Amino acid sequence: MFELSGTVKEIFDEQTFGSGFNKREFVVTTEDKYPQDIKFELVKDKTSLIDGVNKGDTVTVSFDVRGREWKGNYYVNLNAWKIQAGASSGGGNDDGPPLDHYDKNAEAEDDETAPF
Repeated sequence: MFELSGTVKEIFDEQTFGSGFNKREFVVTTEDKYPQDIKFELVKDKTSLIDGVNKGDTVTVSFDVRGREWKGNYYVNLNAWKIQAGASSGGGNDDGPPLDHYDKNAEAEDDETAPF
């Protein structure tokens, strides 16, 4: 488990693939000496965690790092499972306990249609 805090820069629309797999991505800019734009993804039932969060809000994201190979290329995803809004955003968005596991089978269903 990892955590990262920063300001929400982008929130993208939810994507649904032919297999029924769905995800939603968002970008957080860190508040380090050299700020970085970090893209996270929310999968399946966690896509709603970003509802009520707006661009410019300060958040802390709890996430897992997931990596995999597809057709000789390697990909890394940062799978968010909890988003806590900072004081400037007017409240938290804690939607329950952390995921106890990652459903790789749900992601594997999408292997044939998208390289990520």
